[in-house]
Amino acid sequence: MTDARHALIIANDRYADQGLTKLRAPAEDAAALAEVLHDPQIGDFEVQVLHNASADLMRRRIQGFFNDRRRDDTLVLHFSCHGLKSESGELYFAAGDTEPRLLDATAIPAQFVRACMSRTRAGRTVLFLDCCYGGAFSRGSSAVRASGEVNVLDSFRKDKPAGGRGWAVITASNSMEYAFEGDELTENSVPRPSVFTHAVVQGLGTGEADLDGDGEISLDDLYDYVYEHVQEQNPHQTPSKTVEMQGELHLAHSRRGYIKIVAVPSPLSLQAALDSDNVLTRLGAVLELRNRLHDESLPVAEGARQTLEEVARNDIRQIAGEACRALREIRLAPSADRLDFGQVPKGSAPQAKSVTLHGPPLARHCVAQPTQSWLRVDPTENGLKVCVDTAAEGGLSGDIVLRGVAHEALIHVEAVVGPAHEPTPPAGAGSAPSSGPTPRQQESERPPSEPQPAIIEPSHGPPPVSGPPTSPPPKATTASGRPTTVPPAGTRRAPAFAAAALAFAGTAAITLVLAVRAAVAAVVDRGEEGVYGNVEDNIAEHGALTPLTVSLITAVVALVLAGFARHDLRVRPERYERRAATGTRTLTSLAKALAIPALILAALAGIAYLVGSPYW
Repeated sequence: MTDARHALIIANDRYADQGLTKLRAPAEDAAALAEVLHDPQIGDFEVQVLHNASADLMRRRIQGFFNDRRRDDTLVLHFSCHGLKSESGELYFAAGDTEPRLLDATAIPAQFVRACMSRTRAGRTVLFLDCCYGGAFSRGSSAVRASGEVNVLDSFRKDKPAGGRGWAVITASNSMEYAFEGDELTENSVPRPSVFTHAVVQGLGTGEADLDGDGEISLDDLYDYVYEHVQEQNPHQTPSKTVEMQGELHLAHSRRGYIKIVAVPSPLSLQAALDSDNVLTRLGAVLELRNRLHDESLPVAEGARQTLEEVARNDIRQIAGEACRALREIRLAPSADRLDFGQVPKGSAPQAKSVTLHGPPLARHCVAQPTQSWLRVDPTENGLKVCVDTAAEGGLSGDIVLRGVAHEALIHVEAVVGPAHEPTPPAGAGSAPSSGPTPRQQESERPPSEPQPAIIEPSHGPPPVSGPPTSPPPKATTASGRPTTVPPAGTRRAPAFAAAALAFAGTAAITLVLAVRAAVAAVVDRGEEGVYGNVEDNIAEHGALTPLTVSLITAVVALVLAGFARHDLRVRPERYERRAATGTRTLTSLAKALAIPALILAALAGIAYLVGSPYW
């Protein structure tokens, strides 16, 4: 973000006046909000925090915050304190030295804040109000009204922005409600974040507020997220918003990690086939889209995915079902959904485990986001490597969230870091003085960093094999024009399985024809022999059972081999060029077209012989 971005966080939880109850949340809220706003990967704001300040200092800081700004600046002002109402219903923000009987002199009027916002030259200003209105006083205080409407947003609707492009005000609650800290306002309790500010921090920090998945958290995204979160936690609290702003304001980057691929639209011929009135034509188009879904070119595969999703939503059940089955093939499929590192010594070298991602390239293209700082994820050629930091002692439990173009998966990680066992030096051996910490000690003492997402790119070749160096495999060009490595012939089993399946299927068909010819001849001889004939003897004489048995066996073998070929092609698509993959699918289709009818007819003939022979 290139524009200047400034934030002022005002948090007051202790008050000199006994009539103002102590608040639990502001200090914790201010620290958490300042952290996410200042983070260069999230908000990238220059942040100031003002904690339990006097009214005079608050006025100076607020006015100075809005002065001397440029049109490209973005300003965020956050209040976390008591909101006070005067006898006339005007809104004030309580300072550390506020006296409820002297609000004009010792509190900050909302009109003062509104005037500063209206006069600033900053392009965009956002005001967050996490204040509890009316419920801030003990029962013995009668200096201000403890009930009635505050009209918070009305205090900021009177003037249009003068020099800048606009402003927005988001409040923790509407005019008739309190802003809750947890479940209720309780004095002298353990510090607990307020519902509103906690939702703001969580939405920005995790990226969950990026509701449209564009990688940026806009003001509207954040408000919608906070509204839903607050209502879920406390239905009695309703956030409110007023906006006078042109265009969209992006408050932060999203670290949630979405995968976005610019899709190549499906060919016009496919679109025309999908619009056909003929069911078989549409079904054929779905099968072609399924093939494109496995393309090594991610934009081509993404275009097919988007078209298949539309078919799954809008077409008849039969065709929509085929589209859904095709889409299931690009779901994220990690080789393990749970990693247990067991007991590891504290301060040892980071432990690592590998996870393989299965499926076509589109399924393996994802973002891996660890949820804990002690987890690190690095992409590998065929998946990812998960490392555990052993600096902290104790039980560790966290998750790695995998996010693809249309699916999410979760890998749960556990480890127990125990005390290190230092080796005992040999007796009589002198110990040399250490000149400093060892590299391992330095690594273990280094504070954990924020968990960073890792982009897992689909590999276009087999994983490396350890052993003596060999000459590099030959290069080939994929259908998308991108060079790829041709794997060794021994690793490409699908074409061999497909060819063998076709050979067995052909054998099954030929032997079935021979069996049928022999059976027909046996039946003719039986008819000529009259009442003294026996069909079993005629069948044995013409040898019909042997080719029939061979036909049954070879048909089953052909189907099994075809299944192996399809399976290998599906789970290891990176091993095959597009031409080899297409040829394999063609061979397996021909094998099934021959083997299935042969198996069915041979089975029926065998059943007919077993059932009818006693009566012939």
